[in-house]
Amino acid sequence: MNTGFAGSQTAIEFLYLIASALFILSLKWMSAPQTARHGVWAGEIGMVAAIAGTLLHRGIVDYRWIAIALVIGSGIGIPLGLVHMTAVPQRTALSHAFGALCVTLVGTAEFYLRTPSVPHFLMAVLSMEVILGSLTFTGSLMAAGKLQEILPQRPLTYQGQNFVNLSLLAMAIVVAVYLVLHPDTRQLFPAIIAIPLIFGVLMIVPIGGADMPTVISLLNSYAGLSAAAMGFVLDSKLLIIAGALDGSSGFILSVIMSKAMNRSFTNVLFGAFGQVQASEAEGRGEDKTVRSATAEEAAGILAAANRVVIVPGYGMAVAQAQHKVRELYDSLSKRGVEVRFAIHPVAGRMPGHMNVLLAEADIPYDRLIEMDEINGDFPQTDVALVIGANDVTNPSARSDQSSPIYGMPILDVDKARTVMVIKRSMSPGFAGIDNPLYYMDKTLMLFGDAKSFVNRIVHELSGNTHPH
Repeated sequence: MNTGFAGSQTAIEFLYLIASALFILSLKWMSAPQTARHGVWAGEIGMVAAIAGTLLHRGIVDYRWIAIALVIGSGIGIPLGLVHMTAVPQRTALSHAFGALCVTLVGTAEFYLRTPSVPHFLMAVLSMEVILGSLTFTGSLMAAGKLQEILPQRPLTYQGQNFVNLSLLAMAIVVAVYLVLHPDTRQLFPAIIAIPLIFGVLMIVPIGGADMPTVISLLNSYAGLSAAAMGFVLDSKLLIIAGALDGSSGFILSVIMSKAMNRSFTNVLFGAFGQVQASEAEGRGEDKTVRSATAEEAAGILAAANRVVIVPGYGMAVAQAQHKVRELYDSLSKRGVEVRFAIHPVAGRMPGHMNVLLAEADIPYDRLIEMDEINGDFPQTDVALVIGANDVTNPSARSDQSSPIYGMPILDVDKARTVMVIKRSMSPGFAGIDNPLYYMDKTLMLFGDAKSFVNRIVHELSGNTHPH
């Protein structure tokens, strides 16, 4: 019996060690497009090893409920994994919500199982686990709602909201401290669940859609930190490692995203960025006119170019135009045109959104150029073709101190010799502000759905097969 237990424990530790190593390798490999697929596989195999190790645990007395949970979870997870690429940001937010809910439920169960004899340190960690899990759960649901456009995408603000939010968070912390000192006061425990649940909603409501990439990575960090805290409560080294990796990488990514927008965490969380500036936008629309072009004219300009830079944005994602963009890339490349893609760190609705879409269309990784590297090349670029990107190409960020995106690093498309913008209408971008790029003499507006317009350009190019 003892030999069997020792063997089982050794197998568990071995599987957990493999899982931990694969999680670390997964994070490393997913940091580069060329190795991202290996990273995904490593993470999946690591998770299978972690589940297998858990199922070997001798504390399990009945596998029937576990089997039922696995079937239900698979029934939910498989459809979620088959969503369109455009829905990946909100699916990611939902994943954070489910993970956070799991952490909260486990923490609640552990509290009531262990009280009243809960050590002070363990109670402190457990409180942090439940608070972070609760606020991440509702916060992630709100983020998913905004991304899915079920909830208003614009910031919803009111006088004194920051004071109310911080007061709620302070109340939860005060209750948690009291529980650490007096863990036998079980009647107070629901407060450190309910208050953060409310705080999670109020935390996301005043944040605009333009900040969603940073919010997603920040919620990812919270979910990881709550999982690491759960690891301490359950005495699971694997959970501590996985949660720490998730929490730290999410936090670092949030810092990178904030830097890409030249903004701080406090500004993202409390600045109500993304409110529509109607008067300014309307004024510009009345004073200036735009020049538009047809697909035939756009094809002629692209065919005559030597260097083309394509700037993808959320409009490309919504139209699911990435495969047509690949056809455009192939058509121009066959003509001898040098085509590259300019990637802004916060283009789209989640970190790396454009990289994921273009990788799905099998566009070569070496054609995807980051903002800092490609900005210096725009003055030598014949045509900058903007496909559904608004705020990341707005020159107001450089010159207009009254603009809410002032100081945010942008793609310098306005320095190209010719700019063409595929856009459905002249409505402002997700940040809710007008873009003076559209009124420049060198800019041609290509009005229409991104997928159909790019398809028409490709059709026009195929009708004229002379090499460049």
